[in-house]
Amino acid sequence: MSKVKIFMPCNEANHVCDKTQYKESTLWEKIILNLHLIYCSACRKYSSNNGKLTKLLKDSKIDCLDDKSKEAMKKEFEKALAKNQPE
Repeated sequence: MSKVKIFMPCNEANHVCDKTQYKESTLWEKIILNLHLIYCSACRKYSSNNGKLTKLLKDSKIDCLDDKSKEAMKKEFEKALAKNQPE
C-alpha cells in the first residue's frame, strides 16, 4: 500500500505554484498546493506575487526581438564566450 502525501515543503509548493502558473501541474499537485497555502502565509504571498507578475506580463505591450536579431545576438555571445574560455 502506498502512502498518500498531503503535506509538502515550501520549496516544493513554490515549484508547483510555478508549474500551475504555466498550466503544467496536475490536479493532485493543485489540491496539495491549496492545502499548503491554507497554513503557509509565505507561500500564499509567493503565489499572489506570481499571479500579479503573470497578469502584468500578459497585459504588457512588450516588443521582442525578431528571430534574425536573436540569432545574431546568440552568435556574438558564443564568439565572446569562446574567446574567454580558459585553456
